[in-house]
Amino acid sequence: MPSSYLEKAREVIRGESKAIANLEKRIDENFEKAVELLYKVKGKVILTGVGKSGLIGRKIASTLSSTGTPSFFIHAYEAGHGDLGGVGKNDALIVISNSGETSEVVGLLPFARKMKIPVIGFVGNSRSSLAQKCDIIINIGVELEPCPLGIVPTASTVVALAMGDALAIALMDKRKFKENDFAGLHPGGSLGRRLLTTVRDLMNTGEKLPFAGINDSMKKVLFTMTEKGFGVVGILDKTNNLTGVITDGDLRRGLERGNNFLEKAAKDIMSINPKWINPNTLAIDALYQMEEYAVTSLFVYESEKVGKPVGIIHIHDILRYGIMS
Repeated sequence: MPSSYLEKAREVIRGESKAIANLEKRIDENFEKAVELLYKVKGKVILTGVGKSGLIGRKIASTLSSTGTPSFFIHAYEAGHGDLGGVGKNDALIVISNSGETSEVVGLLPFARKMKIPVIGFVGNSRSSLAQKCDIIINIGVELEPCPLGIVPTASTVVALAMGDALAIALMDKRKFKENDFAGLHPGGSLGRRLLTTVRDLMNTGEKLPFAGINDSMKKVLFTMTEKGFGVVGILDKTNNLTGVITDGDLRRGLERGNNFLEKAAKDIMSINPKWINPNTLAIDALYQMEEYAVTSLFVYESEKVGKPVGIIHIHDILRYGIMS
């Protein structure tokens, strides 16, 4: 019956949750030694394993690399057939095996000893062959796999992954790895875009800029606003200084009032002191300023508000780039 499936699913979740909770007790001096060892490694951290342990190793290596500890994964079988050539004397090795008797993994230890490479073992059996040969042992053993047979890697893989995450984050803290560091390694992600993208990267320049003269008619301003598509027109005085701004809201309100609105001069309608921003400002900060000022565009000046703006950035430029996704 479907209800039995639901209960089995809940049983698995409870079993894995319990295994994770028990893991907290194993954050001890061995874990601390592992963090100190990996922090001092001048080369790379290599993870290895086979089967499900190998898959977990790949994920841990990825997490370590993205948080400031250069790492990669080598399949234990492939390592024994030539891939150990990628391991250098300044590296460290993390081996993962729940049983601690995986022959492909145990077989790598003589090489590590010969190269004088420190070995950290994520091992489920502290009395196993692998455990006896590692420099530091991290106990990832579980009491029971929550499956009907008690043998399908479930709780054991979750525990190994959680311990790997704990190690990566502890190292991240040890290295004082900050948001900007993370963004530098994730330029394609939303965080990377948020912390690396500046107004200069997204602003519109040259012929795209929406300008009109101070004595131009509102009809000309309307044409410029429609052509450029920013919903705003910057008004320049006779010396090409930005002196005011007219928005699509100003146009709508003026047209509603009538009174030959389109024949009026831009100087009679514009608002003074247009909002502006420096091109080296982060795009996300430009978005915050737009929200603060209740505007959808900011003109861009290189240093101070003198002369003609070099660009304009619209809220849609920022949102289209995925800054907030």
